[in-house]
Amino acid sequence: MKESIIKKLKQPEGRRLEFKETVPKGEDLAKTVIAFSNDAGGEIFVGIKNEPREIVGIPDEALFRTEEQIANIVADLCEPTILPEITFVAVEDKTVIRVKIHRGSQVPYYLKTAGKLKGTYIRVGSSNRLASEEIIQELERLRRNVSFDSLPVREVTIEELDFSDFLKKYEERTGEKLDKNGLRKLELIKEINGQEHPTNAALLLCSSKHKQKLFPYAKIECARFKGTKTEEFLDQATIESSVVLQPEEVMRFGQRNIAKGATLNGIYREDKWEYPLIAIREAVINAIVHRDYSLTGKDIKVAIFDDMLEITSAGTLPPSIDITELSAGQSEIRNRVLAPIFKKLGLIEQWGTGFRKIQEALKEYPNVELRFNEPGMAFQMQFVKKDYQPESDQVPGKYPASTPQVSTKLAPSWHQSGTKPPTTTPQLPHKLPLSSPQVKALLEFCLESRDRKEIQKFVNLKDRKYFHQSILKPLLNEGILEMLYPDAPNSPKQKYTTTKKGKELLKSLEG
Repeated sequence: MKESIIKKLKQPEGRRLEFKETVPKGEDLAKTVIAFSNDAGGEIFVGIKNEPREIVGIPDEALFRTEEQIANIVADLCEPTILPEITFVAVEDKTVIRVKIHRGSQVPYYLKTAGKLKGTYIRVGSSNRLASEEIIQELERLRRNVSFDSLPVREVTIEELDFSDFLKKYEERTGEKLDKNGLRKLELIKEINGQEHPTNAALLLCSSKHKQKLFPYAKIECARFKGTKTEEFLDQATIESSVVLQPEEVMRFGQRNIAKGATLNGIYREDKWEYPLIAIREAVINAIVHRDYSLTGKDIKVAIFDDMLEITSAGTLPPSIDITELSAGQSEIRNRVLAPIFKKLGLIEQWGTGFRKIQEALKEYPNVELRFNEPGMAFQMQFVKKDYQPESDQVPGKYPASTPQVSTKLAPSWHQSGTKPPTTTPQLPHKLPLSSPQVKALLEFCLESRDRKEIQKFVNLKDRKYFHQSILKPLLNEGILEMLYPDAPNSPKQKYTTTKKGKELLKSLEG
């Protein structure tokens, strides 16, 4: 026990840990106890000053009185009943009180005097926060052992939804054609009062106006920023398709925005991406499958900076999973309808193996460090370049030194729920280097003839004039893209294709 406390003394306060020099005021202590009970449980150490961290202890003559005070506060102010585990621990010739709160089975817990709606608290980082109504509803589902994605949607009938994209992907990956009976077995359809309705999972899988209306936040905002801050966009995309198609679309965005280099291994050339694509793919799938879709107004963010790639998903880790032990293969399924479908599609192999696959992939990238954060009601994975330094600080011929990152880099203006990057901001540089990933991706896309709308959609630019001046015209002038009908440049049938020079450029970029 003593060794355990000494180890904890070196840890910061957080989701499962709090230090108090003396017993807090009644409601303050009760809020912490309630927040721990509603989440993963936790420990409160009384007799330890937090800032600066110092063991002050509780006088021997006050120990039993303090223990009784704590027990009475919890019994009198908390509802339903919480039974704390209170013990005395000797550390450095002083005695401290350890109050261990176990994860509750009767959530939500709340202040008796305030009631459930105004007295339920949750733990966010090292603070206690009043729970919103949607979080209270999620806690109640947790008590009933019901997942949000399994709930039926009464406002919509199954006939109103378009499952074509999902059904096509399902047949491609499994060889099975899904009919209505198959949708029922997958729990995508449930019957209410003799009428069949889709579940929340069904809406997330479909491609229809109803998904956009009821789940406008079930999307992924992708951005490539210039430098290491969020002031300027180089590229951006909003992915709103069926959730089973989203991983592929995110990876396409990633591959056009991260560099691909090459090294020589003997006489052979080895291509290597800036980040391990397997690890990024696993992180993206993890964000989609395990995000909390009950949190309205919060989408997934994929942000690429010069020094890191960051994936932020709505919802904290489930209570049973400790952020410090993710590499141990812990797994708790939040979306119990979606997860098995992702598994059948081969997007997930075995439960709990995703983080191990990420770590295996990172072994080939000693310069990339994986970091976890829980910024607010979210979970974040960062792939950080340990050898990054700003261009102005780089010395020719030398690898850059590492730059530490602490937490999320996403500025509130982009990271706020539902906020899109400003459409007036150019998403691509005015002058694209011919060796850039964006040009390479576009030339590959145009190996098959494409019209203007297709190309503009591919680079995700809404401003037609900007697209023509900054992307299409320069590539035509460079001679790496050409018109299919050069004598009729304004023809409605006009298409563009990669030239012989463009193909040679592609070949040189690929080695």
